[in-house]
Amino acid sequence: MRWSETTETSRHHFAATGLAGLAAWAAHGQNECVTNGETDAGAHGYADPDGAERDETATERADRNWDELLQELRVTQTGIQILSGFLLTLPFQQRFTSLGDPLRTLFLVAVALATISTGLVVAPVAAHRLFFRRHQKIALVDLSHRLAKAGLLGVALTVVAAITLVFGFVLGDTAAYVVGGTALLVFVVLWLVVPFAVLSNARKNADSGT
Repeated sequence: MRWSETTETSRHHFAATGLAGLAAWAAHGQNECVTNGETDAGAHGYADPDGAERDETATERADRNWDELLQELRVTQTGIQILSGFLLTLPFQQRFTSLGDPLRTLFLVAVALATISTGLVVAPVAAHRLFFRRHQKIALVDLSHRLAKAGLLGVALTVVAAITLVFGFVLGDTAAYVVGGTALLVFVVLWLVVPFAVLSNARKNADSGT
């Protein structure tokens, strides 16, 4: 009987101790999450959900951002190089002389946009050479980020100009205006409206804690 009472008492003791320890651990984890949330809060006031898990320094984060940016630039450079090659071969085609003045002007605009876009998306590589071993990786990432955004804008405008040129030559001015406007709208929706809508929704969920 005494052994049973002792066992029952010990069981209650361990249960109480375990619950107290679990509560203390949960409180510590909550405080740590709040602290990490305050530390990893970005410029917009919401926490980076990967901040606490990554456990990276500012230099490590800059290295990661630079690697991600390079992957994006490789995709962009491939597309603009193919488009530029297509445009540069057009003047050497026999039917190019049949283009009217408006389409020739549009062609020159497309070539100029392709050249500017190429310069913008390759500029981060040149900047990396100039910044090499100067311990300015964060400044390099910020500069390259701006150049990449400008380059994407140039790529979109180049594609719109090129497709307007093709449809104008094949089907006439009306089809060119319709297709060119549609292409521009597609880029605006896919590259601006949709990402900003997703970002706005993510911020609302972060603010509401869901």
